[in-house]
Amino acid sequence: MTAEILDGRALSRTIAEEIAQQVQAFQSAHGRVPGIAVVQVGEDPASAWYVRQIERSFKRAGMEFALHTLPADAQAEDLVGLLKKLNADERTNGIIVQMPLPEHLPQTLVTDILDPRKDVDGIHPINAGKLMQGAPDYFAPATPAGGMEILKRYHIDLKGKRAVMVGRSNIVGRPMALLMLHQHATVTICHSRTVDLPARCREADILVAAIGKAKMITGDMIKPGAVVVDFGVNVVGDSIVGDVDTEAAMEVASYVTPVPGGTGPMTNIMLMLNTLEAARRQAGG
Repeated sequence: MTAEILDGRALSRTIAEEIAQQVQAFQSAHGRVPGIAVVQVGEDPASAWYVRQIERSFKRAGMEFALHTLPADAQAEDLVGLLKKLNADERTNGIIVQMPLPEHLPQTLVTDILDPRKDVDGIHPINAGKLMQGAPDYFAPATPAGGMEILKRYHIDLKGKRAVMVGRSNIVGRPMALLMLHQHATVTICHSRTVDLPARCREADILVAAIGKAKMITGDMIKPGAVVVDFGVNVVGDSIVGDVDTEAAMEVASYVTPVPGGTGPMTNIMLMLNTLEAARRQAGG
């Protein structure tokens, strides 16, 4: 068996074209285009690289992008003041704050101030709570939402399937588990304390990895014919690899997201879709 690649890079190009058309329609209806504000505290190179990717994606789709930077030694009142200003700005439809923040600035500072209607990366407790409840108007974190969009676009039905989520972070693992549960999968969440992780993984029809350990999921941990979704991004030498041993997975699974080129390109797509939806809600529909 050779698995089919779940090509997030090609899919992201297709959806980006759809978004560009929707942006034009929004502009015709409202006289402006949706816009996002990105807040970056400090000069972390990886964060700066990600911000550039967001900017490129938004501008290519005809959406507005604004970067607001603060020095690494910025105080709490500086960040709070900026967030309150962006909350009140009618032309700012979505806001994301690059994480992690410097150690002296707690993440709760952001979640306490950020307007949940503009929280397009789903970190606010209101959006997290609505996600848990399955409410119709939440914003899910962009990375797991992108993984779900891949499954949807490739017509992979989760109903009644056994899904195993390896990882329990608030930004990927837990929301991904809930999103799969909302699609009627039977979901198990595994983590560093899980007993006999390989056995749990082999039970999965849908195996999802977000643990931050290069190639931790090996071929013998995958059920034949399973769908494998890999959110891992690990630097090994000069290469980027996932949490799954992709080559081994390709010999066992039915579908596999590659790294790079799988779930990664979909993150910015979901940020754009969330920002577009936020703009529609703020405009009254």
